[in-house]
Amino acid sequence: MRLFTDPHQGATYDDVLRMARCAEDAGYDAFFRSDHYLRITPGDGLPGPTDAWLTLAGLARDTTTIRLGTLVTAATFRQPGPLAIAVAQVDRMSGGRVEFGLGTGWFEAEHRAYGIPFPPLRERFDRLEEQLEIITGLWQTPVGETYSFQGEHYTLRDSPALPKPLQRPRPPVLVGGGGRTRTPALAARFADEFNLPFVDEETAAAQFARVDEACAAAGRARLPKSTAQVLCVGRTGAELARRAEAIGKPVDELRATGLAGTPAEVVDRLGRWRARAGVSRVYLETLDLFDLDHVELVAAEVFPQL
Repeated sequence: MRLFTDPHQGATYDDVLRMARCAEDAGYDAFFRSDHYLRITPGDGLPGPTDAWLTLAGLARDTTTIRLGTLVTAATFRQPGPLAIAVAQVDRMSGGRVEFGLGTGWFEAEHRAYGIPFPPLRERFDRLEEQLEIITGLWQTPVGETYSFQGEHYTLRDSPALPKPLQRPRPPVLVGGGGRTRTPALAARFADEFNLPFVDEETAAAQFARVDEACAAAGRARLPKSTAQVLCVGRTGAELARRAEAIGKPVDELRATGLAGTPAEVVDRLGRWRARAGVSRVYLETLDLFDLDHVELVAAEVFPQL
């Protein structure tokens, strides 16, 4: 059970740290954050976005046991060589607690807002594939050897492929999404976990089957599967309604599309996810970064029943 947050909606580093430490103390397996530079839902977004990997570098030093990662870093935001260096450094700063999610990038408005090129989807997939190959290749090149790569979008020549992450041969790599062909193929080549967020169990099961088929074709064992779901839990109807109002979503919608209700209802829904889709990890998207009682409630009343 992993906590997943969206600091781009409006939070400082101190706000994120408070939530991460709360999750660590409560017994969550990992603390993940999205990688966005612009608020997605209505609102002013104050005080503004925080950079995902700068945040994780701080958390690497300000937490001690909880695993840290992105769901997911946008390949459009960074060049693969510097990104490999940054993630490897944060992995060392954390004592080997980093997990690395990478995706195509999708939110065009944030690219316009901060001057980031936003190529068409096919090119974004091509860049994602090259970045996955480059970053994992840099990490896995033996010390003392060099790494070179010639692609359509990126070229590396005689890179010393340093620094190395602490985790060997590399930090776990997450790939996810609903693409029916290229996404499963990329996961089979590069991923250690496959994630499909914000869908129902049946949709996830169908995509997971495609990933299993791609892994079999590549001669790999099946990957661990996970999902991300919006979290909204209350001991009473009034508490649930208050938390739903705080994140601007109707209770009925949350019950239908996320993990919402009493602790017992959420346990039942998680059981259906396990039975129907075979997930082994769930990322609990906690939209209110200031509601620490919510995080503690789930740990105290949901975790023991799983």
